[in-house]
Amino acid sequence: MPDHSAELRRLACDLVAIDSRSFLSNIPVADRIEQALDGFEIERLDYADAAGTPKRVLVAHRGPPGGIALSGHMDTVPATGWEGDPWDPRIDAEGVLHGLGSQDMKGAIAAAILAARAVPADVPATLLLTTDEETSKEGARVVAGRSQLAASLALRGIVVAEPTGLAPVRGHRTHVNFQVEAAGVQAHSSTGRGTNANWALLPFLAEMKALFDRLRTDPALLDPAYDPPFSDFNLILDNHGTAINVTVARATARIKFRYSRSIDPEPVVAAVRAAAERAGLSFDATYEGRPPELPADHPLIRLAAEATGLPAGTVPFGTDASEMQGLAPCVILGPGSIATAHTPHEHVAMRDLEAAVPLFARLLRDGAALPPAG
Repeated sequence: MPDHSAELRRLACDLVAIDSRSFLSNIPVADRIEQALDGFEIERLDYADAAGTPKRVLVAHRGPPGGIALSGHMDTVPATGWEGDPWDPRIDAEGVLHGLGSQDMKGAIAAAILAARAVPADVPATLLLTTDEETSKEGARVVAGRSQLAASLALRGIVVAEPTGLAPVRGHRTHVNFQVEAAGVQAHSSTGRGTNANWALLPFLAEMKALFDRLRTDPALLDPAYDPPFSDFNLILDNHGTAINVTVARATARIKFRYSRSIDPEPVVAAVRAAAERAGLSFDATYEGRPPELPADHPLIRLAAEATGLPAGTVPFGTDASEMQGLAPCVILGPGSIATAHTPHEHVAMRDLEAAVPLFARLLRDGAALPPAG
């Protein structure tokens, strides 16, 4: 395969240099990606997110139908904690690319694009490029539900190129997000005339701590196929900017509950709802798609294991596969480590991105022989 290192560096740096945090429009990133897809049929799917921000997902294809698709997301997490410019891509003397989104997952997108361009024209090459993966997964839902091009291709499988150290991942957890709110009366706290909504949350929070402990200890709620074996149950509290000398008029508790396919989420959902009702609080639950999990002997998983020489495992984090699995079976496989993603020192080694290009190209070529998804 030709040496794509210079072009890979240029494209990865160009993508990192564009600020595409999830609350912003990703259309500038999509425009730059289109410039790298000469010769591909491109379907643009536009939508507005919950805040009315314009978003765009891309489906690109070249060659006959069938085969597999390479998938990645264009958005990034916020720039929390960065001391330098997060959008100033820098490749250091060790050959490591630094910048927000370098690892998760603009570097992988650049590698996927070069791989799709590298395979012969008679090999099906498809790219599914989303946004809002870091928040709502809406971009993936748009691709899975609205893309006429993707639906027409009879895809055999999808490689979601999240960072896995180029080891195949056959399954991961998905989540239910809970939002529970208490109402109070705002006043100067010294007057005694206000009602602090935080006090109304306390009985509910005590029940949530007990549920948190149970999720980590009850054998019926553990899945030994995952590390850690217990479900994530992460709590965030929000007083919406209230000052310390003001009684809290609105207190919000948000909980992300991640679960694997072997865990039934409904008893946990029911427990959170019942606790909120007992405390007189409002309750809302938002579901992500069903946890994607394929058996180790699935043709797509066998293909990925043979191509990498590594056994397929599971991971506790989520990806667009929770929504993309509606199009075709998914394997998660991408360059670099999740360890630096979502941190203020995000980076990826260029050698890892360079290694991904021929691997992705091999998966595209060999994926053309996979049996139809059924």
